[in-house]
Amino acid sequence: MTVYLTRIVPDPRSRDARSDARSAVDTHRRLMSLFPDHTGPDPRAHFGVLHRTDDTPTGPHLLVQSTHHPDLAQLPPTYGTALTRPLDPLLDALRPGLTIRYRCVASPVRKPGATTRALYNLPPVVALTGTAAEEWWLRQADKAGLKTLSLHSTPLDAAHGTRTPRDSTHTQRINHKRTRFDGTAAVIDADQLRTALTNGIGRGKAYGCGLLTIAPTRTAHP
Repeated sequence: MTVYLTRIVPDPRSRDARSDARSAVDTHRRLMSLFPDHTGPDPRAHFGVLHRTDDTPTGPHLLVQSTHHPDLAQLPPTYGTALTRPLDPLLDALRPGLTIRYRCVASPVRKPGATTRALYNLPPVVALTGTAAEEWWLRQADKAGLKTLSLHSTPLDAAHGTRTPRDSTHTQRINHKRTRFDGTAAVIDADQLRTALTNGIGRGKAYGCGLLTIAPTRTAHP
């Protein structure tokens, strides 16, 4: 299975690109238009689509990872520029002891038990910030076969938008609190890391959360 990484550089003059940037739901729809239709109840998972927006000195760049080559011709002609490359050389080179740089924009949460929820009047899902979010990341990194060597967390604006679920007439509001995690780590289990890279981390994967990218420490971040 080949894994692809696509970098889309939206043109700030594009009305479509500006509109998508205002809604995590619209961005998701735009990206899924690059893949075939009629693939079951969860096309995002079927094609392994994960994405995030990175701020760069030249403006926002949209990173899209997938296990199916996207059809970039489906983007509006004035949307921006896009380039796809396979990640197989990077994934094949993973080995225990390799030191990497990592970045992941994720939605760290915890789910309190029924007793705790009733006692403290908590919602089913509680967003984590600050030290609690960093502790969450350390646990996720461990599950991903990484030993964290350094960590810097940055709170980001929430991924938000509205959607209407299938077979429903009720509008649902999407709101995922997000934190960006950057740092260095040592690879402990290469297979676990490949799984985490392919499947993503945490919740909100359709809306710009969960994409983990890595690079050997001797090279620039992807």
